[in-house]
Amino acid sequence: MRMTLHTDYALRMLMMLGVRDGEPVTVQQVAESYGLSRNHLLKVALKLRNLSVITTTRGRSGGIALARRPEDINIGAIIRATEDDFAMVECMKTDGGACLLSPACRLKGVVHEALQAYLAVFDKYSLADLIQNKDALGLLLQMEHGKAPQRAE
Repeated sequence: MRMTLHTDYALRMLMMLGVRDGEPVTVQQVAESYGLSRNHLLKVALKLRNLSVITTTRGRSGGIALARRPEDINIGAIIRATEDDFAMVECMKTDGGACLLSPACRLKGVVHEALQAYLAVFDKYSLADLIQNKDALGLLLQMEHGKAPQRAE
């Protein structure tokens, strides 16, 4: 199983916001900290806002912030909501795929079981678990704990 970049970026954005302790940060600041595309992160932020995981505020002092406590943001739920397709093999596609073996194949059941085990690991963790080392994460994101990252001039 391989996560899409959209899911990877969503998790990284949430981790940065979790380090911020509720203080807003701009999508541009997230993009600069991670060296990622602002346009792609805007789509990620929109998805997370639609999931009611983050809030967005327009204006000079606006930005994005967590809408829930980190303890209340389940990583498994985020992955399920941001991944487009869990069809790991052709027969798991919504249309059933076109595999000749589908009527008698047991692989689909094994792959489904493996997928459930994969997601079950993520279900055990919240955003709070991922940001227990806020100070170290803040340094790596080039910001002090609780302070905004420096804007590039």
